[in-house]
Amino acid sequence: MKIVKRIALGLVIAFAVFYLVTRPEDAANVVSGAVAAVWGAGAAIVEFFVSLAGG
Repeated sequence: MKIVKRIALGLVIAFAVFYLVTRPEDAANVVSGAVAAVWGAGAAIVEFFVSLAGG
């Protein structure tokens, strides 16, 4: 099972590098969107805990 995970991870990394090299602008947009999603999720978690604290 470990070998399957390693092969899958290698394929994902190879695809990411290929995508980055062949379409750098699209890759930058994907990274920007991912960062925005993580930032939004963090803000939602903070807002949730602030509302729990009564603020």
